Amino acid sequence: MTTPYSSFIKSASIVLVSLGITACDPSISSSTDTTDFSKSYPIESGGTLVNAMTGEPSGLISMIAGESASSAITSNIFNSLLKYDKNLELEGDLVKNWEISADQKTIVFKLKPDLKWADGKPLTSADVLFTWQAVTDEKTASPYASDFQLVKKAETPDPLTFKISYEQAYAPALDSWAGLQILPKHLLMGQDLHTTSFARSPVGSHYYKLDSWAHGENLKLSKNPNSVLGQARINQLITRIIPDNSAQFLELMADHIDYMSLDPIKYSRIIPARPELQKKLALYKELGNSYTYMGFNLKHKPFDDARVRRAINHAIDKQEIIDGVYLGLGINIASPYKPGTRWSNPTLKPYPYDPAKARALLKEAGFNDTNGDGILERDGKPFAFEIVTNQNKEREKSAVLIQRRLKDVGIDVKIRAIEWASFISRFIKTGDFDVVVLGWGLGLDPDQYNIWHSSQQAPGQFNFIGYNNPQADKLLEQGRLELNPDKRMKIYHELSRVLLEDSPIVYLSAGYGLSAIHKRVRGIDSPAPPAGIGHNSQDWYIPQSLRRNEIIQ
Repeated sequence: MTTPYSSFIKSASIVLVSLGITACDPSISSSTDTTDFSKSYPIESGGTLVNAMTGEPSGLISMIAGESASSAITSNIFNSLLKYDKNLELEGDLVKNWEISADQKTIVFKLKPDLKWADGKPLTSADVLFTWQAVTDEKTASPYASDFQLVKKAETPDPLTFKISYEQAYAPALDSWAGLQILPKHLLMGQDLHTTSFARSPVGSHYYKLDSWAHGENLKLSKNPNSVLGQARINQLITRIIPDNSAQFLELMADHIDYMSLDPIKYSRIIPARPELQKKLALYKELGNSYTYMGFNLKHKPFDDARVRRAINHAIDKQEIIDGVYLGLGINIASPYKPGTRWSNPTLKPYPYDPAKARALLKEAGFNDTNGDGILERDGKPFAFEIVTNQNKEREKSAVLIQRRLKDVGIDVKIRAIEWASFISRFIKTGDFDVVVLGWGLGLDPDQYNIWHSSQQAPGQFNFIGYNNPQADKLLEQGRLELNPDKRMKIYHELSRVLLEDSPIVYLSAGYGLSAIHKRVRGIDSPAPPAGIGHNSQDWYIPQSLRRNEIIQ
């Protein structure tokens, strides 16, 4: 399953992506801190994990929101039928086991007994059926609907059994059920998921429950005593909404938060240069399943012309962005798959930086500088457009470098950076943009039907750039039904070739996840397993002697 990230990014962790706020003990300040974080402490439960993120959720029903800000919170509140373990192998979350028929068209899930919602009501197969019905309902208009519309029949033979049948064997079936958060039927039956108050005050089944949500300030979560997976060690998670990364970093240095994502400058230069920060902060670097891109609105001229898109791709110096914005902490890519995986086509090469080639393609597409002002025109109109992105320093800096390089070939570009929620509602969901700079966070299965297929262009769906290519559609449809891994790999290699040639987006960089976690937080696996440092975040703990005075603001 895919989500846009931002923040549009799907998180595999639990506590790691939840965030917090507490009052701080002034004795645990910055350079005057004499705590010995290298000491061993007994494993304890309790305490508050303080975190921060830049974007506020638009709501807490992930099948509607389709964004990382939402999934960062809901991944702590809701469970799915399945989940990935630390080695990225599927295991049961709500289910104890599952069986797949010989023809691979039917799956029978057996739920664990005595499951409960946070309000104490039973969680049964009826809730799973309700969630499937909700995600596939046209009124819901979920960007994930296509994954579940292939189920031709869903049944609940008994409260602990959920049975689904497909018309044809569906390769990403299990992965899709690992991404769908199960909702409570007894609280949502008959409600409009787009307007329900549940999106602001959800009731789930996971390690934590929402206590409060102060708009623009914080979300506070506490342990769910009815958690279906037992109890997490940390008592409280609190999310601070701090849009500016530099402001987050000041809070981290002052010990007001425990964890944050870092930009390359803070990761590579600032923290390594300050011994007092090295003493109390642990740094983590992981190549994730995500990339940053510049996407064209293909329904707007002249971006409906592939020559124009290819020209812009040649005009942008991607290595300049990787080196200048990300300090080398990125990879130049030519396909929408994680580098080094079997799904990434090794024969493809990124568009080289070639301004002369860009100018030639633009001339071929009918653009000329007839008045000598340095800006190309076609049909009497100057080639000018606006790049829209969210308030993200790396994306804003990338846009500035893109602006300069495009000016070199005669294109006038303006830049607009918008707060995340407004950016999504005003531009992405309406399609009212020329060009965006964003990122995609990808699931482990290579299926990207909901990003690229021409049927996925309704408001709120993920093909918001309006990509429509019959060849790509056919490959996406074949890839979902092909069960042989080698044959499936060839399908997605060909899809990547088609996308590269068509250039509906410009791949800017596959980046690294950079983070700092205060050393008071214990239980983090090092080195990190394939699933990343957050895979066991329910087992993280903060020794009592290292906790703050936790008087919640």
